[in-house]
Amino acid sequence: MKRHATAHWTGGLKDGNGSISSESSVLNKTPYSFAKRFGDEPGTNPEELIAAAHAGCFTMALSGQLSNQNLTAESLDTRADVTLDKTDSGFAITKIHLDVTAKIPGATQEQFNDAAQNAKKGCPVSRLFANNAEITLDAKLA
Repeated sequence: MKRHATAHWTGGLKDGNGSISSESSVLNKTPYSFAKRFGDEPGTNPEELIAAAHAGCFTMALSGQLSNQNLTAESLDTRADVTLDKTDSGFAITKIHLDVTAKIPGATQEQFNDAAQNAKKGCPVSRLFANNAEITLDAKLA
């Protein structure tokens, strides 16, 4: 499987602006800029898109891990917080924290924790960042 997205940029770093589009058109010339990324201007930014990708990927992987235990979630709600820090070698994503709350009939906290940890380790987005960012997880059954 191969997916793609495109970005267009005009102008300088701080005064320029751009747009991001995705193959599915879910993002269609969605604006982004320095002010959107580092300031309070509304709009998207790369870190927000990475957080969305990680939340979605992890949640799907968690559903699969639960299925392996013959469990089906009534609901899975995941938040991913991406931390961008300035390091000695420039800006880098240093941390991603996943916070998931689930309603899973018949599941114990231990079963849920095992499934969540396996999903964290196995989801392709987690694996992409595994050697470059600390990935932490809080998993709560509702």
